[in-house]
Order: sequence, then C-alpha cells, then structure tokens
Amino acid sequence: MAIKAGDKIPSVTVKQLSSDGMQTDSVFGGKKVVMFTVVGAFTPTCSAKHLPGFVQNLDKFKEQGIEVACLAVNDPFVMKAWSEASKADGITMLADGNGTFTKALGLEMDGTGYGLGTRARRFALYAENGVVKSIAVEKTVACEVSSAEAMLKSVGELKA
Repeated sequence: MAIKAGDKIPSVTVKQLSSDGMQTDSVFGGKKVVMFTVVGAFTPTCSAKHLPGFVQNLDKFKEQGIEVACLAVNDPFVMKAWSEASKADGITMLADGNGTFTKALGLEMDGTGYGLGTRARRFALYAENGVVKSIAVEKTVACEVSSAEAMLKSVGELKA
C-alpha cells in the first residue's frame, strides 16, 4: 500500500555521495522537506523538466524553511554526476540503489519493458519531522502534480 498523508516516513537507509565521501542521511528528522522522486537520473523528462523545476524554485522553498531532496533508484555516483551536470547545488540527491526505500513507500514501478528494472514512480511529497503532510503521485509519465510549482502550491495551501 502506498504511503499517504498522515503516515510516518519509513526508516530506510539511502545514500548520498558528498565531498566527505559516502554518507547516510537522516533526511526527514526534525525538518521540513519536499522530496521529489524521478524515474532515473539523466532520463529525458527528469532531466528536462522535473529536476530543473526544483533547481529554479529552490529559493522559494528555502524561504519557507523547506529543504529539497531528489530521490532515484540509481547509485550515489550517478546521482552526484547528475547533480553536477544539472547544477543542482542545494538539492540533496539521494540514491536508493536497490529500491528499498521506494518499495517501503509502496511507490515502485516495473520499468523492465524499458530496460530499467524496478524504479520509483514519479511523485513528490512534503513532510514535516518525518510525517507526510501531502503527496502527489503522477498517474502517467508526465511531470505535472509532482512538479516544483505544484508542490509550492500544495505547501501554500497547507499553510493557509
């Protein structure tokens, strides 16, 4: 069953490659976080629309005290390279190499028809202190309800 508003984020390890080496982040504890999930680093829609939207709107999230994280079923080396290629400084790039976190969220998809194996569905969620306040899961491969603009609107509606 897919995670929903009101649920606690599962405690699963994800990796991030930084200048200090491989790290395991506590992404959600004691923070306000928007996490968006992409089908894969360097894939067309993810590289042309999803990540760039969050890069362009990062300051708007930060002004509200919200951190932004991007998750993909990729390895940490690929996520770091994609971050550098996309100039995504300030966005926490998380690697869910085996899809363990994605499966715990109940939001995996079968991409074997495209040679991708198990991947994450495209979605975005907003959490405060590890509890999901809102989540938007795309019904298709489009990037609409999980876009940066849609998440800014969703967070704004929660605060209203």
